[in-house]
Amino acid sequence: MSEASVQPVTALQSEYSLWYRGPEAEVLPVLEELGIGFVPFSPLGAGFLTGKIDLTTEFDKSDYRSHVPRFAAEARESNLALVALIREVAERKSATPAQIALGWLLAQKPWIVPIPGTTKLHRLEENLDGAEVAFTAEELADLTAAASRLQLVGACLPEASLALVGR
Repeated sequence: MSEASVQPVTALQSEYSLWYRGPEAEVLPVLEELGIGFVPFSPLGAGFLTGKIDLTTEFDKSDYRSHVPRFAAEARESNLALVALIREVAERKSATPAQIALGWLLAQKPWIVPIPGTTKLHRLEENLDGAEVAFTAEELADLTAAASRLQLVGACLPEASLALVGR
């Protein structure tokens, strides 16, 4: 008997984006098999995939990103290749990088509903327009394959937090 038959699970929340694709191998197939929705948090990589963060960005010590390895300057240098790829697709589709990142997630499975966070109305409107980004099967495959070839650097969480969540 599966856990879902004891206590039905409607949705699972975890990080997932073009920048962190960990759930693809094991989590997403199980969710699909059991008919469970997926709610990815940080679909814009804590702002990184929007293209607003670059090598000159400095994070205040109170900003959690100042303690996250993938936001360290040397990691950003490597990871900006993903932003460049997203920006290139955004230009071709007359969209913003955030809209491409969200559109990619929405195109993965109909039961995936990302939850981008924002405190600004114009960003909320921009994010909502990400649902209007349409990819052909070829465009989606090309973006996914190109992103997969990139060497992304840095852990998603500080070292101490990684031990707590088992990553």
